[in-house]
Amino acid sequence: MTVKVAIAQINSTLGDLAGNCAKIAEFCRLAAEQGADIVLTPELSLTGYPPEDLLLRRSFFAKTDEGLKTLATEVVAFPGLHVVVGHPLMEKGARFNAATVIVGGKVLGTYRKSELPNYTVFDEKRYFTPGEDAFVFPVKGVNFGINICEDTWFRPAPMRARKAGAEVLLILNGSPYHMGKQSQRYETLRANVCTQGMSLVYANLAGGQDELIFDGNSFAMDADGQVCDRLKHCEEDLRIVEFGGTKPVPGNIEEEPSLEAEVYKALVLGVRDYIGKNGFPGAILGLSGGVDSALTLAIAVDALGAERVRAVMMPSPYTADISWLDSREMVARLNVRYDEIPIADCFTAFRTTLASEFRGLKEDATEENIQARIRGTILMALSNKFGSIVLTTGNKSEMAVGYCTLYGDMAGGFAVIKDIAKTLVYRLCHYRNTISDVIPQRILTRAPSAELRPDQTDQDSLPPYDVLDAIMQMHMEENKSATDIMLAGYAKEDVERVTRLIKINEYKRRQAPVGIRVTHRAFGRDWRYPITSRFRD
Repeated sequence: MTVKVAIAQINSTLGDLAGNCAKIAEFCRLAAEQGADIVLTPELSLTGYPPEDLLLRRSFFAKTDEGLKTLATEVVAFPGLHVVVGHPLMEKGARFNAATVIVGGKVLGTYRKSELPNYTVFDEKRYFTPGEDAFVFPVKGVNFGINICEDTWFRPAPMRARKAGAEVLLILNGSPYHMGKQSQRYETLRANVCTQGMSLVYANLAGGQDELIFDGNSFAMDADGQVCDRLKHCEEDLRIVEFGGTKPVPGNIEEEPSLEAEVYKALVLGVRDYIGKNGFPGAILGLSGGVDSALTLAIAVDALGAERVRAVMMPSPYTADISWLDSREMVARLNVRYDEIPIADCFTAFRTTLASEFRGLKEDATEENIQARIRGTILMALSNKFGSIVLTTGNKSEMAVGYCTLYGDMAGGFAVIKDIAKTLVYRLCHYRNTISDVIPQRILTRAPSAELRPDQTDQDSLPPYDVLDAIMQMHMEENKSATDIMLAGYAKEDVERVTRLIKINEYKRRQAPVGIRVTHRAFGRDWRYPITSRFRD
């Protein structure tokens, strides 16, 4: 006798109890039509993940309870279908991250997550009480246990499930994406679940929630650690995993994308969900003729469609002719609305206004920043008037060393590539052009420049980007000291310069808009350094 487990890889919208309930019920209907015995949903699928301080409101739990009851009545139509749904639960004043099994309109039982992550982007100990007990239920002669996400990153919870008789472990996940995460998942589950003699089914969310991306990539794995099924990357998906006894029958394993394809799709999903779930009518961005704004524009169009994206070129007296030409060519290829709003008159007005204050002083970064702030003001004015959100175009390399202007190019609502190093920006542009040639080649070959003074290039102020990015990665993402980085072969001058700039520009990053996280350590929730600090390595 076979058992069919349906992985419901859904995109929940946080707080939309009615919408999420309806989506789960629809996936249950589709699964039942394919003969499923079990439907496995992701972690906190009923509410969306992570709810953060909504979990401090009793009304949130009351609405969740109502949603769970509604779902139970809707799946009565599918006799014998066991629906495993993730949700927050309050009992006697304690809050739990839970998974409930519903069958025939009734609750069969509830499992409570025991391992509560409290690192990087996770803060579950702030909200939840750890559970202590295993939960196992039989379906057609096979015993299924339940774990939730972090439970399986350690051995105790899977061991308890196994000791309670589990032969197959069902794992609900709200596992955020970062580069290299999927292989890490495989290795961890092989070590903590498969070694105990259990097959497993892993259901992960697929969607964007603020700066987090949930990439899906759900899978089934047999007790030997062999992947038998893998679902789509960064898309909703439904897959029936058939078990012959306790072993999953090999099914369809989605092809693993290249790193560039993987990251690009995550960025597109992040933009689509941030703008869509928050109800913005569209997006607007400043197009400069440079590589960062070109990549951001391509992502926005792929996420939203050309009709919902507007690009604005705001030339200054220092804007090169090729910047105009390349910008015009790119918007023509993408067919987006494009406007040119020169800022020379505004710049002159600022200079005139400040002339008496600045008398006898040479022009410097002050005048450069005024130009950037004029552009930021124009974009925010257009956003206020027409409702579209401003997408900022700064990359991680610039954010790290402060090569950005507060209330200028940092002004906006969503930072699409804030976790993308400059060297990766170029790789993503080349990847996007393999799909269709939308980014003019000259944008990819000319020296990057802010064009805020005559003949300016980024490398006037910064080390070469391959050097900067390597130092940034080792220091910021890998926590290596300056000494360790120098021992890796980087010049003392470059290391000291970059690490110093990272430290002194924390005050800027604290004021930056939220943006998409694709590395295991991004500026924002992962990075919590004090602004005021005299500590030096």
